Amino acid sequence: MTDSDTSIQRIGEFLVKIGAISTGQRDEVLQLQRQQPGRLFGEIAIELGYINDEAVDRYLASPAHHG
Repeated sequence: MTDSDTSIQRIGEFLVKIGAISTGQRDEVLQLQRQQPGRLFGEIAIELGYINDEAVDRYLASPAHHG
């Protein structure tokens, strides 16, 4: 597993944890991301209407992201 794979898992888990998305939505985004390498988790989730920029900003500002 690469660092980017770990980051992908982290944002998905974080968004589920804060209630921004469901585990099913997270899994759908991850599946699409595997089909479209290079796309960001947040980008796909926003495009699908699951989250907004605020949720991504909360993730980026979270201590978990920096640790």
